[in-house]
Amino acid sequence: MKKEENTPVKHIVILASPNTSLLDVTGPMEVFAKAKQYLPEFTDQPPFVYQLHVVTNTRELQVTTSTGLPIGCESTLFDISYPIDTLLIAGYTTGLQLLDQRIEADELPPHISDVSPGKETVHWLRTHWKNIRRIGSVCTGAFLLAEAGILDGREATTHWHRCQLMATMYPEVKVNPDPIFVKDGPVYTSAGISTGMDLALSLVEEDYGRDVALYVARMLVLYLKRPGNQSQFSVVLAQQEVDYNPIQTIIDWIPEHLNDSLSVEKLAEQASMSPRNFSRVFARKTGITPARYIEKVRVETARRRLEESNLTLDEISGECGLGSADTLRRLFLRHLKTSPSAYRRSFQTAVR
Repeated sequence: MKKEENTPVKHIVILASPNTSLLDVTGPMEVFAKAKQYLPEFTDQPPFVYQLHVVTNTRELQVTTSTGLPIGCESTLFDISYPIDTLLIAGYTTGLQLLDQRIEADELPPHISDVSPGKETVHWLRTHWKNIRRIGSVCTGAFLLAEAGILDGREATTHWHRCQLMATMYPEVKVNPDPIFVKDGPVYTSAGISTGMDLALSLVEEDYGRDVALYVARMLVLYLKRPGNQSQFSVVLAQQEVDYNPIQTIIDWIPEHLNDSLSVEKLAEQASMSPRNFSRVFARKTGITPARYIEKVRVETARRRLEESNLTLDEISGECGLGSADTLRRLFLRHLKTSPSAYRRSFQTAVR
């Protein structure tokens, strides 16, 4: 590898606000640092190397994280004098609980600039973001991007627990609660905490290619490099707190009978309800129709079988009640934007 002083530098900046989540900062930073460390194993003439910075938006350069562990920052966001290539805004919790309470009380949603991290940060983002090649957020850092208007008209995500709050406060933002990260033009948003590492791996792949990103993932023991369209949460787990026993019983029963013909009539009979009433109650309690729920469970189950087994696509389709590999392919393209074979190549763990 050429001496680093002769190689162009791209400045990667992570903004740490007070009460940020420690992993929101250190997770992506570790990914970028490992990419820089291992790059010589792939090329002796890289197009550029990363230079990493952690900055804050307060005049105190030591930021206390939500764990109580402090982070020392090299400067403030407002004192940066070098060109920023990539800016990631780490999440934080200060002020968001207050916003939750005001929303629940049906009060007019306040702006994030009324609470931490403050108006100065929002103004800086509005003024400077178009001069940055890539800008993104980890977890609730997306609220700062939204307040600055950067997410207006764009698809975005944040931690699933805060998606409804974001959608309520910023109706111009196309909030998608499902993906672990979203790219919309030069703007990136990721879901809860650990997904900042997935986002950083994707940015490394953009910069240096798939081989480098996969090597970094392996060295960090992130054995699955998840694409952004991977779901934040399991559809089964998402429905585990349904408070109506007949529907919860059906939710528990469905995964064990996926290769059956699961018509509404059969499900209603199992729940001792009429088909019409069952469909209505199921949708009200879960927020999804029975057919859509079963489809999601079948795709989720097929994903696990692709990860954990060497079964053929037809065998997995049969186990999941999908009939054929063609149906499996269509559903994967619809839900995950990838084919079953491509998914297996990315995610399959060691199988004996």
